[in-house]
Amino acid sequence: MNPVTQEWVAKVEADFHVAMRESRARRHRSFDAVCFHAQQCAEKYLKARLQEAGIAFPRTHSLPMLLNLTCTVEPLWSALQPPAGRLSAYAVAFRYPGASATPQEARQALSDCRVVRQEARHAFGLGN
Repeated sequence: MNPVTQEWVAKVEADFHVAMRESRARRHRSFDAVCFHAQQCAEKYLKARLQEAGIAFPRTHSLPMLLNLTCTVEPLWSALQPPAGRLSAYAVAFRYPGASATPQEARQALSDCRVVRQEARHAFGLGN
C-alpha cells in the first residue's frame, strides 16, 4: 500500500472508531455524529481504493459517484450500491439545524459502514 493510501486508511479508521464510540456513549450520544462519521468512513475507504489504483477522483461526498469509479477496479463492489446510497446523504444531512438522525438511522448507518469497511479492508489485505 502506498504512503498516501496508508494516510487515507488511518483517517478512515479514526472516523470508524469515532462512530463506534459515539454509538456506545451512555450520555450525550449524538446520532447525527454516528451517521456523519459512518458516511465519512465509507467515503474515505472508496477514495483510498481509488488512490491506490491511481484513479483520479473529484472532491465530492457522493458515494454512488465514487463507487462507480471504484467499480472499474473492484467490479464486485457494485453490490455496495445500496449501503453507499443510504450513507451518501449523511455527509451533510444532519450537520445543520432542521433535521436530526434517529436511533434507527444511526444503527443502519453503522451497519452500512461496516459492510463497506469490510470489503475495503479485505481488498487492502487488512484484518477486521
